[in-house]
Amino acid sequence: MEQASNSKDRTRIMVSGKSTKKSRPPAPVVSRRQGLPWLTIAAVVAVVALAAGIFFVVFNKTQEKSAAADALAPWTPSESNQDPSVNIAGIYVGANTPATADGPASYVDYKAAIHINADQRVAYNRFPPVGGPHDGTWANCNGIVYQTAVRNENMVHTLEHGAVWITYNPDTIAPGDLDVLKSLVNGQPYTSLSPYPGLDRPIALQAWAHQLKVDSASDERVKQFVTALRQNRWVYPETGATCQQPSFDTANPPAFDPTPPGAGAIPMSGTGGVVNSTEMSVASSDESVDATASVPVTTADQSPAEAPSPPAAETPTTAG
Repeated sequence: MEQASNSKDRTRIMVSGKSTKKSRPPAPVVSRRQGLPWLTIAAVVAVVALAAGIFFVVFNKTQEKSAAADALAPWTPSESNQDPSVNIAGIYVGANTPATADGPASYVDYKAAIHINADQRVAYNRFPPVGGPHDGTWANCNGIVYQTAVRNENMVHTLEHGAVWITYNPDTIAPGDLDVLKSLVNGQPYTSLSPYPGLDRPIALQAWAHQLKVDSASDERVKQFVTALRQNRWVYPETGATCQQPSFDTANPPAFDPTPPGAGAIPMSGTGGVVNSTEMSVASSDESVDATASVPVTTADQSPAEAPSPPAAETPTTAG
């Protein structure tokens, strides 16, 4: 009887098609309508393209900066090339005795450390001026873009501190050039920009005893001048001096005076000025310059800028 019962159970299992073994799950059904995941592929391609684009832009910018640095390398001062600016076409460099281990070059016509009062003027020999007696208060020259013309005597003091002062004629500068100059100056240490009414060229750059005049802000000599002379310790007299001047009103600076300085002006020799005691050693080194100094140099036919009735005795001679 027991065997018959087991036989019946097996018969029921076979008839029902079921087994005591665990059955496998059915295979997933793939619809023929389901194609490739194009949205995902497109997103991946877009991300890759964006990354490649960013890399390309960064790479190009790096290459451009590297090329710009290479182009300016010959104009970077060094022990073996203390004043690269002398090779800039058209530059004016004052007569001087070269720098020594004890100090920077000394310039015959540009006495350092001689101060005047706020109500005095100096009979400068170049316009814009490039050195000589100056106001005891220097203009703020850390990347300042002045909207109005600034008194010569305050700006010259910035040159003594190693700054480059860029000026432009507001009536003749080409459209767009002012924006280029602002980009070169804005926020840059030891650099300033101001209009200079009556300037005989659209743009003029000044450093201590150095000057360059150009017609275009894109002229490659502009960056060459700045590279060669900004904070060049072999050129400017007061090494280590600051350009910060919190007391100087950059929004309303001492006004530029375009009229002739008059008979009572302090001459370039400094007679009538006061030698600043903290800069005495610099002034003394300048006083020691003698006939062995080089003559003023220009590397092109560029005469000194004309000023309103400058004293004839104060007009320098130039070579070339």
